[in-house]
Amino acid sequence: MVDHLANTEINSQRIAAVENCFGASGQPLALPGRVLLGEGILTKECRKKPKPRIFFLFNDILVYGSIIINKRKYNSQHIIPLEDVTLETLPDTLQMKNRWMIKTSKKSFVVSAASLTERKEWISHLEECIKHLLTKTGRQPCREHAAPWIPDKATDICMRCTQTKFSTLTRRHHCRKCGFVVCADCSRQRFLMPRLSPKPLRVCNLCYRQLLAQEKKEAEADRRQAEPIRSAIQGYEPSSGDDSDKSDDDKAEQWPADTEFYTSEVSWSSFHS
Repeated sequence: MVDHLANTEINSQRIAAVENCFGASGQPLALPGRVLLGEGILTKECRKKPKPRIFFLFNDILVYGSIIINKRKYNSQHIIPLEDVTLETLPDTLQMKNRWMIKTSKKSFVVSAASLTERKEWISHLEECIKHLLTKTGRQPCREHAAPWIPDKATDICMRCTQTKFSTLTRRHHCRKCGFVVCADCSRQRFLMPRLSPKPLRVCNLCYRQLLAQEKKEAEADRRQAEPIRSAIQGYEPSSGDDSDKSDDDKAEQWPADTEFYTSEVSWSSFHS
């Protein structure tokens, strides 16, 4: 179907219509070989509450945005390369049914369809496009994904200290590493995670310690790997006689970092059990 529609007038018109709906706030979407395969409205689990979003599936990207006037005007355009996408089917909750997670290296979030059939169709088409792209490029599936943010209403207390109760004056924050809802005292640290942002991001105290330990471990591994090279250099005397440069060498958390709150084995109520 992609080969049949590529570079056709009908495909160009459909893509142009999407670009017009996003207007000047959106990025150009027309590229040689790019095909618009389908579109639809899905409910996206946002931080405050679930909201409807328009989604467009192309053969190489997934585009979504906020709905101003359906079929006429959208904004807040987001473009996700399908090579970076991994899908995970999720169990129903009281609030949302037919859910699945779209996981990428920069952002992961949960969406739900109006019916089980619609969810199956979305997942089937997405997986087919992803498989085709990975085969075409020879890339491996993405294995590192950003943590989805736990919705604000999932808990009334900090998920790290379990003591601070949120209120109008006591704000909720999200750790960018684990996605937990935490208080300010439990998330005062910032850590640079280049995969997510060029700037240091807010992380909870537990994730901060784990990231520091991981950074130290990687630095130690690099040092050991470079040791044989240093030894070889020290044993070599250059004929020029030039000198070579020489370089110098809390309390326990109650919530485990590896708890996966989006899997069927752990329910929302287990936050407070």
